[in-house]
Amino acid sequence: MSTDQAQAELLEEFSMFDNWMDRYQYIIDMGRQLPDYPEADKRAEFKIQGCQSNVWLKSTEAEGRLHFQATSDAAIVSGLIAILLRVYDAREPHEITASQPDFLAELGLDKHLSPTRSNGLHAMIERIYAIAGEAQSSHSVH
Repeated sequence: MSTDQAQAELLEEFSMFDNWMDRYQYIIDMGRQLPDYPEADKRAEFKIQGCQSNVWLKSTEAEGRLHFQATSDAAIVSGLIAILLRVYDAREPHEITASQPDFLAELGLDKHLSPTRSNGLHAMIERIYAIAGEAQSSHSVH
């Protein structure tokens, strides 16, 4: 599944909900399903600045694909992480950098999140794109 397909699938899932209270609950439920994040990796180097709540995001690379692991101490933010991981986890760096996060506006997240949550969401996306850009650069050096 490509990033575009993952985005389309998310849009389809969210279209099932008539109101934002149900969508928020779905986002929170998604966050509850995140894999456990190692306590030892809750370090400054993995912490995302610009988020109201605490957010840690780390990446590893295996077989040319980036794998992300992340967590937050806020339920709604954990759900936002789950949404981002659905789109960006286990992708090749060039696929991430070539994609656009249009699904955020299409889902209505930009309008329905508080400004601080929206800033945090964009900070997480910027970190994912930066990691992908660095990985892509390091591959082109070889």
